[in-house]
Amino acid sequence: MQPQPTDPVDAIIEQWAHVRPDLDTRAMEVFGRIFRLSRAMGDRMERAYKPYGISRGEFDVLATLRRSGEPYTLSPRELSATLMLTTGGMTGRLDKLERAGLLRRSPDPHDRRGLRVTLTEEGLRLIDEAVGAGLAQESAALSALDPEEAGRLAGLLRKLLDATAEQPS
Repeated sequence: MQPQPTDPVDAIIEQWAHVRPDLDTRAMEVFGRIFRLSRAMGDRMERAYKPYGISRGEFDVLATLRRSGEPYTLSPRELSATLMLTTGGMTGRLDKLERAGLLRRSPDPHDRRGLRVTLTEEGLRLIDEAVGAGLAQESAALSALDPEEAGRLAGLLRKLLDATAEQPS
């Protein structure tokens, strides 16, 4: 069996072991790599979406509408809740996407005070292309693992995510 290659997190762990050998740094090893992986993949995804004229945040809005199924319509409140955004943060994204012709806002026929956000035909076309570009980046990164390893990692991350999810008070 070949020794595992080292990475920047290993160097950090080694430094802590030298100055604080009493620390159990297993959590640092895991979360340090998760944070670095998140940043690296976030940068890759930004580059994947740039040719489509959208950011990761704007992709998330369009993808949420697309995943909702026909007629690809949600309220701003539903979008905010799904994306864990404030209404102010959502408004900025919706403004930009509406100006680009990728979605439209219209009055909610069931609530005079409410709005509905709907993908346009152009928005639907763009998100279908952009999701493929983003998935290609993720798949390329995941190809470092065999299918069994990828499945095991997904399960372990699900378990860890569940264990760290905030419980309602």
